[in-house]
Amino acid sequence: MQIHTKYSGVTEINTENIITFNQGLPSFEEEKSFILLPFSEEPGPFSILQSTHTPGLALVVMTPFAFFPDYETTLSDQTLEALQIEKSEDVAVFVVLTLRDTLEESTANLRGPIIINTGKKVGKQIVLNDSTYHTKHSLQTVTPPGKKGE
Repeated sequence: MQIHTKYSGVTEINTENIITFNQGLPSFEEEKSFILLPFSEEPGPFSILQSTHTPGLALVVMTPFAFFPDYETTLSDQTLEALQIEKSEDVAVFVVLTLRDTLEESTANLRGPIIINTGKKVGKQIVLNDSTYHTKHSLQTVTPPGKKGE
């Protein structure tokens, strides 16, 4: 199947990789169908969560653990049930980035992670009540992996 994307133009996708968000995403409740696309040709923690129906709707997301190794999320029983999660290996966690001119000026929303059941291809953005996480957590203070104590 071909879709129009925000960053890559027309892209061929495998429909088996489409992730369904039954409640949509906050502010985009009508958008229920997304796909994870690579951010670049180089492997890395960044991806694009692209709507399969609206070309202009694409969120830059990342796996938080690459930059925030101590990041923790606790999923409620309601979330586990809604996403049909039976084993932890099926859980993928992403956070939405707000990109600025440089990575150091960019921010990550650690308070509202996107949880995906990779086996069932269903997802949901949740809100963590932990006050240590912010919606605009600066990446400037982050030490990239492999740079600790050099």
